[in-house]
Amino acid sequence: MHASPKPTVSILLPTFNRLLFLRLTVESVFAQTFADWELIIADDGSDEHTREYLRTLASDPRVKLLWLPHTGIPAAVRNAALGEARGEYVAFLDSDDLWVPGKLQRQCEVLRARADCRWSYTAFSQIDESGQALPEELSRRWVAYEGPVFERLVTGEVSIRTPSVLATRELILRAGGFDETISSGEDYDLWLRMALDSNLAVIDEPLVRVRRHDENHSRAWHSAYLGRDRALQKLQTRVDGARRSLLRSERVRNGLKLAAEYASLGESAHVLRTLHSACRYSWPYPHWWLDAGKILVRGHLPRRLLDIYRGHFRGT
Repeated sequence: MHASPKPTVSILLPTFNRLLFLRLTVESVFAQTFADWELIIADDGSDEHTREYLRTLASDPRVKLLWLPHTGIPAAVRNAALGEARGEYVAFLDSDDLWVPGKLQRQCEVLRARADCRWSYTAFSQIDESGQALPEELSRRWVAYEGPVFERLVTGEVSIRTPSVLATRELILRAGGFDETISSGEDYDLWLRMALDSNLAVIDEPLVRVRRHDENHSRAWHSAYLGRDRALQKLQTRVDGARRSLLRSERVRNGLKLAAEYASLGESAHVLRTLHSACRYSWPYPHWWLDAGKILVRGHLPRRLLDIYRGHFRGT
């Protein structure tokens, strides 16, 4: 098969090892019913076994391999792949997730039909290491929001997973690509900036399977809170007064949740540090003082008392 001079879709696939999952991920790309794509694999310094497999893909002219020194910064790896993209649209895929065969075709059709939307996303299902649906999928709430979604993105109501997104390359570049100073949540940060420039289209079908396992980058849970705070903070100079107020109130909520997580772990020093850092933008909010006081008390209780406290309320 010959590569198109300018493919319709550029697929960005960052990877670091994960060979067991990576093979299945790549297979889900080749199984797409829409074939006018290029696959740009940005390797973040994987081991030789992974690189040996990647080299077997180079015989297909639609595949481009980028060999990068290891940084462990997902945003930097994604940006490296984005810099090589030639397609009208860009699709994102993580090295442990899967696409349903009709995913790209459905999204291209939707964006062609929706002149007001320059990006789209789909519903998703969550699977374990072996590919089985997680038990919580039976009760997970999903609402298919679309249109002007900036405010709902800020508050976390819109549930977008990176492998579900297809966007015009022009929109992504105008938004500035991924922020490499954010180590986790760099995708959420980009979606916010894209939502300022374009309505969002949705396909209310689970065309993506998101794999959850012990090696997920998101295991560094606290970095997700820090990334979200950074994303909310830096947009305040780009929006009007009502949106600035919303961004600030969400920063307050985000900071309290991070402090509460530290308190639940008995990490009092991190509780104090988090509340001290948040105070400069949270102090005008009366509820912050009340909630921060409660968190401080919890954060300084001995671990044994915290366990008794949790046990009491689980039993009620």
